[in-house]
Amino acid sequence: MRVIISGAGQVGYGIAERLAMENNEVTVIDSNPELVQRVRDTLDARGVHGHGSHPDVLAQAGAREADMLIAVTQVDEVNMTACQVAHSIFNIPTRIARIRAQSYLKSEWSDLFARDHLPIDVIISPEVEVGDLILQRMAYPGALDLVSFDDDQVLVITVAVTEDCAIIDTPLLQLTELFPNLEATVMGVRRNGEMIALKSNDFLVPGDEAIVAVGRSQVNRVLAMFGKDAPFPSKVVIGGAGNIGQYVARKLEELGEGISVRLIENNRDTAQRAAESLKDAIVVYGDGLHEDIMHEVGIQNAQMYLGLTNDDETNILSSVLASELGGATTIALVNQPQYPRFAKRLGVDAFLNPRTVTVSKILRHVRRGRIRGVYTLYNGDAELLEAEALETSPLVGKPLKEFDFGTGVRIGAIIRGRKMIVPTGQTRVEAGDLVIVFALADSVRKVEQMFRVSIDFF
Repeated sequence: MRVIISGAGQVGYGIAERLAMENNEVTVIDSNPELVQRVRDTLDARGVHGHGSHPDVLAQAGAREADMLIAVTQVDEVNMTACQVAHSIFNIPTRIARIRAQSYLKSEWSDLFARDHLPIDVIISPEVEVGDLILQRMAYPGALDLVSFDDDQVLVITVAVTEDCAIIDTPLLQLTELFPNLEATVMGVRRNGEMIALKSNDFLVPGDEAIVAVGRSQVNRVLAMFGKDAPFPSKVVIGGAGNIGQYVARKLEELGEGISVRLIENNRDTAQRAAESLKDAIVVYGDGLHEDIMHEVGIQNAQMYLGLTNDDETNILSSVLASELGGATTIALVNQPQYPRFAKRLGVDAFLNPRTVTVSKILRHVRRGRIRGVYTLYNGDAELLEAEALETSPLVGKPLKEFDFGTGVRIGAIIRGRKMIVPTGQTRVEAGDLVIVFALADSVRKVEQMFRVSIDFF
């Protein structure tokens, strides 16, 4: 596939890196020559200096032969114009744009992005994507991590295994006997710093972090098995009243279930705008790193603290302070991938990387029809893959027990139509099934090949 990416910032670079690794022809455009040079020096991709909305620059990037344009600059209007030029002049079949301003995305203006107006096939809004994921995480505070797939039927959660876990020292194959109609598969664990793909005769031990594929309707049941079930928080403090903080607060207000929401914002103008736009939430002007401000918003009584500022260090440290002052469950936005390694030791419960969320969303559309999503776990030690089984896949048509996956792969769920199937050795994958797979890093390439239309695989 020939792909042009307009914008070489964190998101654009991340997309280019992933697509280049998959042997796509990638060209990246940016008006910053240093970012273009970084692409040329570090990726198997072309770099073009210029504005991605200019026809001559797009032509230089190969727009006449391109299959897809992904416009992810920091400016919405540049992204929209790039898609318009790609359609009107070069007839690029698929156009994806990152749009951050929520005013463009209101339902009453939905016709704006129709083919006859601004022809954009897929709109990515970072604030919405990250905000929705935060709300999902809030619904299941007992989970360390959570991945939601496009089919919306299966979640993959990471759960800490403690002494009160009901399934310690129980072979995994016996779970269905102990818990009838259980829609869940324990796919792997992180044990003593090592990632392990589990088999049906393995079992969990205290100290593990278990990776579990589970039907959405049974997430609370599974968390209860691990002794981690907890209600949706009724008192929430949000550090940061920017776009993401306001989005989450507004969605919590819309739930209408008596949830108390208070925000802390250290920029006076931003705090004022947030106070004017929110109905019931209370916005406090101040620094979330100060104990008196934390006490003013009632952190001592809060069940959850969300660090959602634009600064990683502030999100981490304010989460630590919130935990110490009140014992709230904490979630922090962190852009730097190395930070969670040490921040978890400080007591931060969970992390979200906005760039990873946005890149994953875009890659789902790029890979449509084969690998729909790839989600990195524990800094690349393992991955989750959501894939569609095609007729040429070697998985199709025979029992799973007859296929040699090796020691690093575990299938967690099969989705057929609107039904989730918990796989066993007798299960047969059919063409068109969606398959959720857990794979250690050195087994990922093998899994990807299983789902490609490729005679070479055989």
